[in-house]
Amino acid sequence: MQIWRSLHEVPADLGRTVVVIGNFDGVHRGHQRVIGRAREVADGRGLTLVAVTFDPHPMAVLRPEHAPIMLTTLEVRAELLAAAGVDHVLVLPFDLETAAWTPEEFIDKVLVSRLNACSVVVGGNFRFGRRAAGDVALLRDAGASRDFYAEGIALDGGPMVWSSTYVRTCLAAGDVAGAAEALGRPFSVRGTVAEGDRRGRELGYPTANVPTGTLTAAPADGVYAGWMQRLDTGERHPAAISVGTNPTFDGHRDRRVESYVLDRDDLELYGVEVEVAFVERLRGMVAFGSVEALVEQMADDVDRARELLVR
Repeated sequence: MQIWRSLHEVPADLGRTVVVIGNFDGVHRGHQRVIGRAREVADGRGLTLVAVTFDPHPMAVLRPEHAPIMLTTLEVRAELLAAAGVDHVLVLPFDLETAAWTPEEFIDKVLVSRLNACSVVVGGNFRFGRRAAGDVALLRDAGASRDFYAEGIALDGGPMVWSSTYVRTCLAAGDVAGAAEALGRPFSVRGTVAEGDRRGRELGYPTANVPTGTLTAAPADGVYAGWMQRLDTGERHPAAISVGTNPTFDGHRDRRVESYVLDRDDLELYGVEVEVAFVERLRGMVAFGSVEALVEQMADDVDRARELLVR
């Protein structure tokens, strides 16, 4: 898969394409439905499928105070798009100049001139162009005179409307199972294991600590059952995962994702990039009155995580 980071990087000899357009944050099941339909069209016509996405998120430019915390980095988004069936990704830099394009300018500059679109598939609620003036109907009408066909696909699944906003709402409530239902996979975070306070090792539960940062989302503070995977070797381990600032010990400044790999104290993970996937919430974050009470609760957390994950 190729990732083009501007219109100028798109090869001049690309040929006709099928195009999907969206922010694709999280690549949830609604996105997957749109991509799946586009993949069917592309395969039926022997064409390349290109996803057009934006960086940064348009709200970060137009209304930065309302910009959402992203569910994935751009790198992970591209990986998920490829896994969903996309051949190539065009990352369109979004700035005030791009925001000022009329829907017709967007169509001509991106879909016609650069991507030579034969078919365009978007979500049914797709809006684009200056002041979000463009919609599926406008896209379909424009395609009739520009030699491409456009269609909008509903993003709902029965009673649920799949959306990145819904996933963020689930995560804010600690409902990682609900987030997984909308994503079609467990929600996960990635990062490089950093040295922490080493307090977990002293308590008998050594953890791999990943700072959550500020650019991507993380579940609400609490303790979870899930999986930790090394990205260099692919090794995957069941884990009890704490998200928060460690209030029993007066906390620390930054939120962390701390993963205790069940029944393992021999792993050397400092400097290793890992992916931590959340399966089920075990409890909220609590400040315990004593170290003994904390250790007793940690033992219960590990037992419950083992019941959920190791079958």
